[in-house]
Parts: sequence; C-alpha cells; structure tokens
Amino acid sequence: LWRLGYCARLLKTNHFRTAASNTSFPAVWMLLAQHSGRIPGLFVVVKKTNFFTMPETMEDKTNPELYLPHPGVRGMTVLNREAFKRTVVVPALKVKKEIVSSVLKSLKQSVLQRPGLKRVVEDPEDEDSRFVILDPHKIPEFSLGESEQQVLKQLSVHPEVSKYHLELTYENFKSEEILRAVLPEGQEVTSGFSRVGHIAHLNLRDHQLPYRHLIGQVIMDKNPGITCVVNKTNIIDSTYRNFEMEVLAGENNLVTKVKENNIAYELDFSKVYWNPRLSTEHGRIVELLKPGDVLFDVFAGIGPFAIPAARRKCRVFANDLNPESYTWLQHNCKLNKVDTKVKAFNMDGRDFLRGPVREELSKELPLLKEGQKTSFHIVMNLPALAVEFLDVFRHLLVGEPCSPAGLPTVHCYGFSKHSNPARDIQERAEASLGTSLAGRCSTFLVRNVAPNKEMLCLSFQIPVDVLYKRPCPDEAKPASKRLCTSQDSSEE
Repeated sequence: LWRLGYCARLLKTNHFRTAASNTSFPAVWMLLAQHSGRIPGLFVVVKKTNFFTMPETMEDKTNPELYLPHPGVRGMTVLNREAFKRTVVVPALKVKKEIVSSVLKSLKQSVLQRPGLKRVVEDPEDEDSRFVILDPHKIPEFSLGESEQQVLKQLSVHPEVSKYHLELTYENFKSEEILRAVLPEGQEVTSGFSRVGHIAHLNLRDHQLPYRHLIGQVIMDKNPGITCVVNKTNIIDSTYRNFEMEVLAGENNLVTKVKENNIAYELDFSKVYWNPRLSTEHGRIVELLKPGDVLFDVFAGIGPFAIPAARRKCRVFANDLNPESYTWLQHNCKLNKVDTKVKAFNMDGRDFLRGPVREELSKELPLLKEGQKTSFHIVMNLPALAVEFLDVFRHLLVGEPCSPAGLPTVHCYGFSKHSNPARDIQERAEASLGTSLAGRCSTFLVRNVAPNKEMLCLSFQIPVDVLYKRPCPDEAKPASKRLCTSQDSSEE
C-alpha cells in the first residue's frame, strides 16, 4: 500500500510537470509499474484494457467455454440471434424459498454475479424450493468448502451441490463475447465506439468489414439509446473536415443532439466535424478565459469553444470554412441564447485572420491601458494544418506595440509522430513564425490519436517582433500614408 501511495504521488507530480493527457492511460500504468515491482500482475491486466481491444474476462481464463455462445456462430455475417443459444452445467443449491435471502447474504462471495442471469430459479419438481445458482469459478469441483458448509449448517441447508442446466441466449452474452465468437479465431475484436447522441461511430479494421453489419447490429442491441451505427469509410482529408460513412445498422438519421460540459449542440454528423473525445480539452481552454476577454476561433466547427466562451461573457469571433458548420454554429448559438455575443464568419482561415481578426486587434490593442485585464485568445483547432497558418501573424499589425501583457495568446493544435512530439510541434511553429519560442511557449498533450501519433496544443503569446511591423520611418508623411503598407506587408 505504501508503494502504491508513493506511485500515486509520483504520478501526480509527473502529470503536472508534463501536462500529460487525460487519455494517456497506457503511459500512466507503465509509470506506476516501473515503481511497483511487487505487484506487476495488477498493471499487466489493466494495461491490456484499451479502447480498441476488448479485455480478457475472468470467464475466459478459467473456463473458456462456459460463457461463450454456441460454437456454430463462428463466421456468421448476418445476425441470427437464435443460433447463440446453448446450455451449460453450473453448480446450484436447493433451498427452501423462505430462506433464499439468508442464503444469498451468507454465500454472497460464491453466488453467481453475472449481469442478466438470475441467481435464483424455480425448482420444477418442488414449488416450495428454489435453486440458488453458484458461481462455477468459485465452485469448480461442484463441492463447497469448509467455511461454506458451516454457514449452510447454521441455516439447516443440506450442503450437497446439484448440477443445474442453465440455458444461455443471445441476450445473456456481452457484445465482446458475441463478436469474439463470430470473428475468426485470433483476430482482433473491436467493440469500442464513439457515441454522438443516438449514433455509434466505429472505425473498423479491414478484417472486420465482412462482419460490419452484424457488428453494427450487436452494438445497437447491447447499448440502449443507440439507434444508428456508422462506420467511417475514409480518413478526414476533405476541405471541410468531414468524412464519408456507411450506416451499418438502424435508422439512416445522422442529425443528432449531444451534450458537452452542460451545453447542448445539434449537428448533422455526416456533414460537420464532431469528436466527443475533445470535451476535456474544450473545457480546459474555456477555463483560461475571463469575462470580458476576446476569443477568436479560427476553425470553430459547430461552436464547442465559441459557445461556452460566450456563456462565460467573453466577446467571440468564430469562423469556419465549411458552410454546414457555419450554419450549425449559428443554429447552436441561438439554441444556447448567445447569438448576440458571437459574430460568426464563413471564411478561409487565412482570410479570417487577415480580415476580422486584424481589424479587431488594430482597433482594440492601442486602447489597452497599463494594467488592463482584457486578454485576447486565438484558438486554431485544425491539427492537420493549423501550424502552417502561423505565418499569417508575421507583421499582421502595423504601428507601435501595445503593452506586452496585451499581446494575443495563440492556442495552436497539431499532430506529431515524432519521438519528441512537444519539440517537434514547437520547431514547426518556429519555422512558420520565423522566430524562436524557447522559454515563451507551453505544450499540452491532448490525446493519443493512434499508435505513435499524438495530438498536442502549443500555447504562446505572439512575439512583438512577429506581430508588428514598425511604421514607415518618414515621419513627415501623413498618417494614412505611413500605414498604407499594412495590407501588403502581411501578404509577404
């Protein structure tokens, strides 16, 4: 216990030191395992569990056949629920119905605990008796141990264990058990999915595609509230960040409603980008904002940064190139009654930065007074390309810089497959900005996207020499002439 407590403190220290992602569970367990040599088995078991691969169950390790569907379902591609029936022999105690509750309490460690299966069944030959089903893994030899026999003796129950024929049906099996029984032996079973309202979103592997409609039906059967299951059929490489998908099971209705951080959003999942795994990151950024701050959301989507920021009494300028995202952004602003606080735009990201963002910064920054608390934040959540947009900030403004405290803070997202992803994204940002960010930026590991692929957020205040172009040296020229090059300089 002392070693485990030490590991927890060590983990907490390392978490804040490296700003580790809330989704980096494998790394967490590896860190604990390194400092806990006496209990390696615990961490080995936990490490096997992840989003894409189903964990081994206790049933599989002790008796692989006990809770598996009928072996004849192997290779099934069209779901036939009746084919999953099978009968297994399990230990049971025959007891008088008046003392069933007492027996259950006294033998709670030995009684069957599997969800969906009755622990007490009627005795067809004796209406005054009941069978109490025992866990076959706790009573493997159909005989009770000394302690259980003593308990039953006190209750005047005969300790003889009967063999009860228990019928298992499709409804009794878990989704991973069903899929493991259907797919070819040795192949990976994926029953993890993202839930977007009533939609379950899968990313199936090639070997699972022949079984995709069956998999979709099983997911829908075993998850209440899911009425549509889709599979992504291409990567997100379109201009508008959506992807093609195939409906595997259920209704063909992809307009849905989701709730994130106590805010409701409506969207057409087939036409806009939405990722439920980013809810923690959305909340993290919004927590940095104070009432009166200004947020520029360059790739706003349907508003997961913009709308909570507006509800926090910030002034928000939100943009997205996708016309569908722009439409749903406006819809969600009205839905959440912040449409008067959010100015929405349907522009290319570069045009948005060189247009509305530059205009607002040119107007607001010179008015900032020393000690004024208004902050400006620019969120750039387009991980595949956002770093390449940073060159827009080179000489975006003309004139003398405001107080350094008023310089806008950029939160730029990116993917990295580098062995040192934080250094990688910083170096790429420096190349776009044309300056060093050493000691002037921080990186936050958002999530692990795929093996050896991380999503990170790089945050920094735009350096003065990057953001500003000094006025023309000829002070004799009228002010309008001295500022005339502002548009040209930004295009260089």
